Amino acid sequence: MQFNKKDILDIASLSCEEIAFILDTADKMKEISQRPVKKVPILRGKTVVLFFYEASTRTRSSFDIAAKRLSADSISLAASSSSISKGESLIDTAKNLQAMNADVIVIRHSASGAPHLLASQLKSGIINAGDGTHAHPTQALLDMMTVREKKGRLKGLRIAIIGDIAHSRVARSNIVGFNKMGAEVVLAGPPTMIPSGVESLGAKVFYDIDRAVEGADVVMMLRIQKERQKNFLFSTEREYAKVFGLNKQRLKRAKSDVIVMHPGPVNWGLEISPEFMESPGSVILDQVENGVAVRMALLYLVAGCTRNADTD
Repeated sequence: MQFNKKDILDIASLSCEEIAFILDTADKMKEISQRPVKKVPILRGKTVVLFFYEASTRTRSSFDIAAKRLSADSISLAASSSSISKGESLIDTAKNLQAMNADVIVIRHSASGAPHLLASQLKSGIINAGDGTHAHPTQALLDMMTVREKKGRLKGLRIAIIGDIAHSRVARSNIVGFNKMGAEVVLAGPPTMIPSGVESLGAKVFYDIDRAVEGADVVMMLRIQKERQKNFLFSTEREYAKVFGLNKQRLKRAKSDVIVMHPGPVNWGLEISPEFMESPGSVILDQVENGVAVRMALLYLVAGCTRNADTD
């Protein structure tokens, strides 16, 4: 199929066919990272700007590596070291980057909708690397890639997502994505961490982790996002780990070939027991590896779309 998206803003705006095409492209990109020389000239002459208003290790590093492996010029900016610290607006900063002929701008921002605003104002391709509590499409895509890789399919699987759903853009994007691809999504967490109306995205809600894990093909644990909480939403960390933490005994309720996921960073001993660090069922590092492949695919597809638009 021909990919015609200038921007990757959320999972909701992608069709099932587009998601499958991105994952297929990522499968091919993954082979590049396994070569002795991990570099191809596909995006030589293209400029990718990584504009991160929030801290990041995996997402930022994997986008940087992805751009370099495709031979693009990659430039990293942080709000604290840009003219934003002098009062310049987001739009003005982005328009200046576009004036320097940036082909793709990857943005992470604390305000939900910031990538959509840029996409409406700029000709450069925009990739959302996480906006507020709204969406994290590249994380959802790498999660779907990992599950498809390990299970051979997405349709018909039971995906249990556990933890701080209220503050998780990862959860929202995964609910939408896995549902689109035919999986069943169930959620569990304390009532204070389950947002009202989340069922409308297509997920079943439990307040008992054991019920959510029952018969699951995939269990995805989420980080407790203390930085987004104005007040503590649970009594103590010890109590949370006891009631909603994942351990091997609890996981016995899932299918025998269940895989365990986490978008990172992991609070070991809180959301998930340290015994999963070396567990064969844990695919946390596979997610990280696939993150590079998915972001290579997206840079390639978006840069290709902007290039074709320039020549039309």
